[in-house]
This record gives sequence, structure tokens and C-alpha cells, in this order.
Amino acid sequence: NCIGILDIYGFECFEKNGFEQFCINYANEKLQQQFNHHIFKLEQQEYIKEQIDWSYIEFRDNQPCLDLIEKQRMNILIVLDEETKFPKANDESFAQKLLSNCGSHPYFEKPRFGTAGFTIVHYAGRVTYETKGFLEKNRDYIVPVQISILERSKPFVRTLINLKKPTPKSTVSNSSTHYSS
Repeated sequence: NCIGILDIYGFECFEKNGFEQFCINYANEKLQQQFNHHIFKLEQQEYIKEQIDWSYIEFRDNQPCLDLIEKQRMNILIVLDEETKFPKANDESFAQKLLSNCGSHPYFEKPRFGTAGFTIVHYAGRVTYETKGFLEKNRDYIVPVQISILERSKPFVRTLINLKKPTPKSTVSNSSTHYSS
């Protein structure tokens, strides 16, 4: 007999939450979804299929939260990437654009105080994020040495950042390249 335990370590909610906490909590939402899918959804479907006598286990599906972050037409990640491209965009304009695009989502809330922030209702609870630094931290600059290593990786890894074929070492420049998330 075996009991499986998944400890989703790392969900963060501090007095001030920024880009790093958002990324950590997003990753934990994805882990929670995997756990829900495999432990609850698939196992319970298997019990039904095998006609096993059991009691249905209620669980909170966090898919709506993930939709807010990554799936709906104008999600948080899309708004972040779009705002990152505008030279005059700032922390407040990012927060306002989030509010106008995601404000009607049940898992998105305007913070009680201030205009440069937003709240997400995560599976583990509400977290209010300050947008200060989100745009700058979303600008992913990859230095040439890193690009060269990635280009020589397996084809799957190259597709992750849209690299086609390896660049000869002699043609790698010293400037950095921008990749948005």
C-alpha cells in the first residue's frame, strides 16, 4: 500500500509581492493543476470506468485562475508582453491595462489601495501584486554565449525560443538579444 503526497512548496504571499512572486505563484498554480488533473480527475474517471465503489472527492479546480494568467484572449501574460513593447509604458499603465482587460474575470481584483497593482485569487488565497518592476523584469535579455549554447542544444530546446539552426561561433556578436516571455 502507498500514499502519495505532493508538497507544493513555494507559494508566496508577502506584504509586498512583485514579479518574482507572480512567477513563483504561477508555477505553483501549474503544479496544483497537474496534481488535480492526475490525482482527482483522471483517477476518478478510472474508478468510474472500472466500476469501483467509491465516494466522489470534491476539489477546487484552479483552471479559471490559469485562464486569467495564460489562456483567455487578453490574459495577464499577453498584457505584460504588449506593455513591455511600448517605450512609454510604465507600472501604472500596465496596471490600468490589466484592469481594463482582465477586470471582469472572477479571479482578478483591483487592489484596495493604490493604482499600480492587481490581485489574483489563487488556489492558496488572494495575493496582491505591485506592478513596480514588472515591465523591466519581463524584458528577457539573453547574452550571445547563452544563445550559442541554446542553438547547439537538441531541436526541442531550440524551438522553445524559436531558434532555427546553430550559428557558427565566429558569427556570434557581443550584443544581447531580447526575447519576451
